[in-house]
Amino acid sequence: MSRNVPASLALKVITPQRLLVEAEVTTVSLPGLDGELGVLPGHRPLITALGRGSLSYRLDSREESWTISGGHAEIRPESVLIFTELVGDEESQT
Repeated sequence: MSRNVPASLALKVITPQRLLVEAEVTTVSLPGLDGELGVLPGHRPLITALGRGSLSYRLDSREESWTISGGHAEIRPESVLIFTELVGDEESQT
């Protein structure tokens, strides 16, 4: 079975305070309740709860990360939508 895999993921990270991230990324790493979850373009659809830990993603040639305290994520082959809260001061994390 042949399928077209997208080259990137449309990532949106939303906190109660603001839209934190809206970008085209190549990978996303999430803290799941049972461990780290890596997401690449073409991932099967999934809705999952998030635990406390590092949310990171690769944007061009750099990696960015935030420490989150839970939430949930909706993963699709071409996108990742995350609703979460940050740990600590939002402005101090990059």
